[in-house]
Amino acid sequence: MFEFVQQTWQAFWAIPHIRAWLSVGWLAYLLWLGSWIVLQKREPVATISWLVSLAALPYIGFFVYYLFGPQRIRRHRLRRARARVGMPGEMPAGEDAVELARLGQATTGLPPTTARSVRLLVDGAATYDALLEAVREARDHVHLEYYIYTPDHSGAELRDALVERARAGVTVRLLLDAVGCSKTPRSFFAELLDAGGELAWFHPMRFGRVWERPWLNLRTHRKIVVIDGLVGFAGGINITDEENDRLREDAYRDLHLRLEGDVVRALQLVFVEDWAYATGSREFIGEVARAMPAPAHGTIAAQVLTSGPDSDWEAIHRLHVGAIHAARRRVWLVTPYFVPGEAAMMALTSAAFGGLDVRLLVPRHSDSKLVTYAARSYFDTLLAAGVKVYEYGPRMLHTKALLVDDDLALVGSANFDHRSFRLNFEVCLMFRDEQVAADLARLIEGEFASAPRVRAERQRPLLRTRLPEAFARLLSPLL
Repeated sequence: MFEFVQQTWQAFWAIPHIRAWLSVGWLAYLLWLGSWIVLQKREPVATISWLVSLAALPYIGFFVYYLFGPQRIRRHRLRRARARVGMPGEMPAGEDAVELARLGQATTGLPPTTARSVRLLVDGAATYDALLEAVREARDHVHLEYYIYTPDHSGAELRDALVERARAGVTVRLLLDAVGCSKTPRSFFAELLDAGGELAWFHPMRFGRVWERPWLNLRTHRKIVVIDGLVGFAGGINITDEENDRLREDAYRDLHLRLEGDVVRALQLVFVEDWAYATGSREFIGEVARAMPAPAHGTIAAQVLTSGPDSDWEAIHRLHVGAIHAARRRVWLVTPYFVPGEAAMMALTSAAFGGLDVRLLVPRHSDSKLVTYAARSYFDTLLAAGVKVYEYGPRMLHTKALLVDDDLALVGSANFDHRSFRLNFEVCLMFRDEQVAADLARLIEGEFASAPRVRAERQRPLLRTRLPEAFARLLSPLL
């Protein structure tokens, strides 16, 4: 075998003018693909990073781009018919609130609304208990969308509850990301399907279709559950034992939301659009609309925010940056992956320079060393501007939250990085409410006790710290 490969290699290089042909081919491929990347009109830093990668990896770079490069998708947009879905909303009071609400509506198409109840669920055990209780009380439908759903104890417990409801005549629709759930076999849900439940996969791989690029990126990172149009769940917690603190001491530290009120209607619409997109079916939309309960106005100003590669507006990114710019007293940001762009860094440092209480809470060690190094590469700039940086230590911190002043809170699935802001389909909830903000503030304050503060005078050896951080930062637009 070795001799055959060696002979083939020698025969290849013996072809007349092979080096010249390879050089011409490399130049042609670089010009063609480079022009295509430039025409995408993405951030200059990301564009340059891809061009350098393609130039440094002749031919191989093409396959890297083919698998992981930016993709524009033509997602059939369902008309967000408010009359059909019934999503009444009202503008929250206050100039800043109105501006942010209008920004959210203009970039997502989802109007501000209200909630009657917002409950913060800390960690997986509390979340799964509340979720199972709500599922078991379902009478008409249960809609679920998850990035990760693993075939373990936590996954089996929820599946069995869904099976029981499906057998009772409740409509169960389960939408799973094909990459996030790649280790979960379809057979795991056989009992659910036999009971009448429905299962769909978001962006399944297309390696068998040479004419179509595979969906390695562009994942649904959303975690959405809607039960009877009355109760909704959203946040950062997937269905896996890795996030179940009742089963594992090292389970992720995370945050989820249990919601009631008109805000659930907006969550329902997000799921309906994702399901219709993934399945190609719209017949069920009228059925869902008819099953929606009467409006239930609440006192908590709320708004569902979505973003994804089917929109150029980066709504969740814009709302984070806009909220930081609107801050008057404090900005507390919690995220497991911190890889900010120029706009976000400008907003955070400007707030700190302006004398605001700006704090960043990240994990000491995330599940990605590269992202950890990339995040730390920004610390010196943040610290110099006056931002207080904390690294949470006991467990992997997976919470995604932003607290601004005493009345604005954002919680959801989006990390503070390029992937969440531009590549993944994400969902966040924005609340303008003093009680919700106070509850979130107490939670974050408690996390600081387990999160040593990063000091500017810390030791940073060249080979073990500064060089890896610089390299990771160089790759950050591609993360």
